[in-house]
Amino acid sequence: MATIKLLLGIICFAFAGSYGLFTGNLLNRISSTVSAKHFETSQKEAEQRTNLIRIAQKEIGTREKTGNNDGRRIKEYLNKVRLKEGNPYCAAFVSWVYAQGGFDSPRSGWSPDLFPGIRLARSALPGNVLGIYFQEYKRIAHVGLIVKQEGNYLISIEGNTNLAGSREGEGVYLKKRHIKTIYKMADWVSERRSIK
Repeated sequence: MATIKLLLGIICFAFAGSYGLFTGNLLNRISSTVSAKHFETSQKEAEQRTNLIRIAQKEIGTREKTGNNDGRRIKEYLNKVRLKEGNPYCAAFVSWVYAQGGFDSPRSGWSPDLFPGIRLARSALPGNVLGIYFQEYKRIAHVGLIVKQEGNYLISIEGNTNLAGSREGEGVYLKKRHIKTIYKMADWVSERRSIK
């Protein structure tokens, strides 16, 4: 029986060798294919991230009508997550931006929903979502879209904030926040993966 297994092994090696499976050529072809696919994914992802930032930038300056989480555009943000005017809309704003960018998710007006374990990120890539923890609520209670990192600061675009950085502001602003104030980040652009 051992002789038959040995003989089959030799035949398999001979067969594989006749097709060049153990030559550098095949390894080079596989390597270049993997690199090309990685580049394609990276290029596509970079374009998606840039597009998300462009969409969000156009919203900077949007203001509430009466200071009560209302107004035409605020209503559009809230409608995207099936909420009515008057509700906080920072998460709705982020969800709206992603929808405009062609993404199916996230879609929630509840800030903690934007940070499932499978979407948590360690890097502040453009288009990632930042979450700020509020002790009085014992949860993430404000979110924004990361534009870029500048040293120890993140530049973000956030809805339902103001110049002071409140979680109950009156519009969409470009903000600068210290990294230490960021509780979590989420990546909704890259392929799903966990950072456990």
